[in-house]
Amino acid sequence: MTAQAVEARMLPYGVGSYSLRWLIVVLALLAVAGVGAYAYTFQLTEGEIVTGMRDVGTAGGAPWGLYITSVVYFAGVAFAGLALAALVRLLRLEFLRPLSRTAEVLSFVGAVLATLSIIVDVGEPLDAVVNLFLYSRPMSPFFGTFTLVISGHLIASLVYLYLDARRDAFLCAVKGGGWAGFYRRLAGGYQETPEQRERHERASFWLSLGVLTLLVTEYATLAYVFGTQTGRPGWFSALQAPDFLVLAGASGVGLITILAFVLRRVLNEQEHVTLPVFIWLSNTMTLLVVVSLFFFLTQFLTMGYAGLSPEIRLIEALLQGPYSLLFWLTSGLLVLCFALGTAQALFRRYHLSLIVLCGVLVNLATMDRRYLSVVPSLTHGNLLPYPTGVYNPTWVEYTIILGLLALGTLLYVLFMKVFPIMEVPESRREG
Repeated sequence: MTAQAVEARMLPYGVGSYSLRWLIVVLALLAVAGVGAYAYTFQLTEGEIVTGMRDVGTAGGAPWGLYITSVVYFAGVAFAGLALAALVRLLRLEFLRPLSRTAEVLSFVGAVLATLSIIVDVGEPLDAVVNLFLYSRPMSPFFGTFTLVISGHLIASLVYLYLDARRDAFLCAVKGGGWAGFYRRLAGGYQETPEQRERHERASFWLSLGVLTLLVTEYATLAYVFGTQTGRPGWFSALQAPDFLVLAGASGVGLITILAFVLRRVLNEQEHVTLPVFIWLSNTMTLLVVVSLFFFLTQFLTMGYAGLSPEIRLIEALLQGPYSLLFWLTSGLLVLCFALGTAQALFRRYHLSLIVLCGVLVNLATMDRRYLSVVPSLTHGNLLPYPTGVYNPTWVEYTIILGLLALGTLLYVLFMKVFPIMEVPESRREG
C-alpha cells in the first residue's frame, strides 16, 4: 500500500493514533484527578468540617466558597461554548466552523464539571437528590439551577453534539478500521447525499435557535440565585443576570481561544485555524470584557453612592479590606485584557501570542470575579449584628478543584482520540 493510500485511510486529526507523550499526559491527568477523588472521599468521611466553609453569623464564616465559585465559572464556560457553536450555525460564520465542535465539547465538559461541583458542595449528595424531588419548589431559582442549568444543559449539549457529529461519523466509518462499526452506528444512517446534507443543515439551524434561547434562560436563572437575594449585600441587583451572561461569554471565548491555539499547534492545523479566526475571537472577547467592566462599575458606583451601611462595609472590604488584593488584581487583569485587545484592533496589528494571553487573563479574572461575587457578601455586611466572617479554603477544597480541572482536561484529551475534535473541512471529506 502506497504512502498516499495509507494517509487516505487514516482518521482525521490524529483520531485512533497514540503516542508516548499522549500516554504520559493521560497518566498525569489521571494522577491529579485521583488525588482530587481522594480529597473528596476524605471530605465525605470526615464531613465538611475539613473545609473552610462555616455558617453565616455566629459561626463566623461563609457557607459558600470555592465549590459554588466553580459552579458559576464552569456553568458560564458551558454556556459560552454551546452559544458560540449555535451562533456559528445561525450566523453562518463559516471560518469558525473548524472550532464549532471544539466549543460543543467544551460546553459538555463544563456542564459535567459544574454538576460535580454542586455534588462536592453538598454534604450528603444522595440525600440532596432525594430531597430535591420531595421538597423542591419550582418557583425557586435554586430549582431552576438543577433543572435548567444542570439537567437541561447536559441533555441539550449532548443532543447538539450528537447531531453535529453524524456527518463526520459517516466519514470516519468510510475510512474503515477497527472502529468503523462504532462510527457507523454513531452516524445513525446518515449518508453524504445532497438531500441529507440539506436536511442536516436545516435541523441544525432550528436546533441552534432553540438551544440559544435555552442557554440564555438557564444561565440567567443561575444569576437570579444571587440577584433576587435581598438579605445579602451586593447581590440584589437587576444587572446580575446580564453581567453573568457577558462575563461568561468573555471567559468562554477566551478559553476557546486557548484551545484553538493548542489544537493549531498539536494538530498542525494552521491552514484551517487561521489568524482571522483568532482576530474574530479577540475582538469579540474585547467587546464582552468592556461591557462587563461597565456593568461592574455601574453596580459598584450605585452601591457606593446610595447603598445602605451593609453595602458600604462590603465595598470597604473589597477596596481596602481582606479582599482588596484580589479585587485590584481582578480589575487590573480585565483592564489589561481590554487594553491589549483594543490596541491590536486600533492599529490592526494582531499578534497570536497577545491574543492567547488575553484569553488566559480573562479566565483568571473571571474566576476571581466569581469568587468576589460569592464570598465577600457572606462574610461582610451582615444585616444582623453578627461579627465579620472569615473564609480560608483548605487543602481539601483546593485539591478537589484541581482534580475537577484535571478531569475536564482528561475528558477533552480522550475525546480527541475517539472522534475528530474539529469539524472536518470539505477538502478532507472529498479526500
